[in-house]
Amino acid sequence: MIFEQFAAGGCRSYIAACESSRAAVLIDPEISLVDRYLGFASQQGVHIRYVVDTHTHADHFSASRDLGRMLSAPVVMHRLSPTPHADLRLDDGDMLIVGELRLKALHTPGHTRDSLCLAMDDRVFTGDTLLIGGTGRTDLPSGDPHALYESLFEKLLKLPAETLVFPAHEYKGRSHTTIGAEIADNPRLQKAERAAFVEMMEQLDLAAPTHLTEALRTNMTGGKSVTQLLAEASARVPFMSLAELNARIGGNSRDLVILDVREKDAFEAGRIPGARHLARGQLELRVNAELPDPTVRIVTCCEFGKISTLAAATLRDLGFGRAVALDGGVRAWREAGYAIEPPAPADGARAV
Repeated sequence: MIFEQFAAGGCRSYIAACESSRAAVLIDPEISLVDRYLGFASQQGVHIRYVVDTHTHADHFSASRDLGRMLSAPVVMHRLSPTPHADLRLDDGDMLIVGELRLKALHTPGHTRDSLCLAMDDRVFTGDTLLIGGTGRTDLPSGDPHALYESLFEKLLKLPAETLVFPAHEYKGRSHTTIGAEIADNPRLQKAERAAFVEMMEQLDLAAPTHLTEALRTNMTGGKSVTQLLAEASARVPFMSLAELNARIGGNSRDLVILDVREKDAFEAGRIPGARHLARGQLELRVNAELPDPTVRIVTCCEFGKISTLAAATLRDLGFGRAVALDGGVRAWREAGYAIEPPAPADGARAV
């Protein structure tokens, strides 16, 4: 078997491939690692046949939908998954055949209602059901400590003790564990009675994942994250450097429009000399009146360079083919020592 583990922060994902057929399965892909998955598959000469999410993730952005489309591979999830882009929905006991590899689906609800694990001859991919030294939490949408107890003690922990465990998250740099090691050492599994286990899980006081709402929205619906929107916009627009714009301010470029897309109070507090104001939220509605010439060269700017990138992409969609975004934004412009208008008050002076 060809096998590779990928890490993005605490997230873990896996490619397992049949050495003879070169067919592969990709498990729990994370959006920031798409190029790494594709690079590894190309390097190893394997074809990804299935893209699997072990559950609806709430703490990272799944790449399954995008990769499924890129690779013409079905997105695989449990049949209870709420996402509309799952192409192949598994029941407990169903099996994926990947060349000579056999992966059996174990429905293991508790962390989420749609959680599943994938068991092979010598290993099991546990998603967030069983972690190294821990378990999945049960306080997020569709979590259930009673269901998690049954999934662990009545199903997953009955696998052979030597079975290798590869979870979807690991924050201490460990690559894997075994069922036997977890039974012996995992603190949460020492609560072997249902009532004690449930009480422990209900009393955990865990911080919510950083991107909880956005991750659930994108993973459940197939929508796009802000990071994806920015990446797509960045691939469609050129940028102008701070130094280049500074050199063009004044009479050096008569057809250049500096368009500040921040809110009005930020614009009035300090802006690049000569900038015009058109807030991003009003761009589509006011652009025809504010910018009647679609051939003019436009450089968009905002505080950090993100909203202006989206604005430049929108302008190009609207026909302003020379729209570019300022690399870095007004904050970077200010920190680089370039002029701001109105000028900042001198030390000790009172701003009015």
